[in-house]
Amino acid sequence: MRKALALIASCMLLFVLAACGADKDAAPSNGTGVTDTGVAPEAELVISATDYQFDKQEYTLKKGVPVQITFKNEQGNHGVMIPALNLQLNSKNNTAVVTPDKTGTFEISCSIMCGSGHSKMISKLIIEE
Repeated sequence: MRKALALIASCMLLFVLAACGADKDAAPSNGTGVTDTGVAPEAELVISATDYQFDKQEYTLKKGVPVQITFKNEQGNHGVMIPALNLQLNSKNNTAVVTPDKTGTFEISCSIMCGSGHSKMISKLIIEE
């Protein structure tokens, strides 16, 4: 019985220690602007969400230019998903640096079921040459 309790206590301690680890996706605080990917963003895009809409109908980026995308949840519970950039942001994971590698018009949608207007919460991302 004691061995079982010791095993359970050890497992719980491991889970607690694992949960306290550093966030690997967070940008370092060394002030250089270089992220964990080794790329310094040259542009910034902020996407804000309120109930059932993003702050803009269209967002524009340049192909090949590293951009820091930040998501701000202004009202309600929302997230942002951009499949073309393989990107999903929410309140906990709200920023990332990406480099668009193809041109075109792509869909931005809410990634968290937010209510009756969820399916209409769509904007466009235009990536230009």
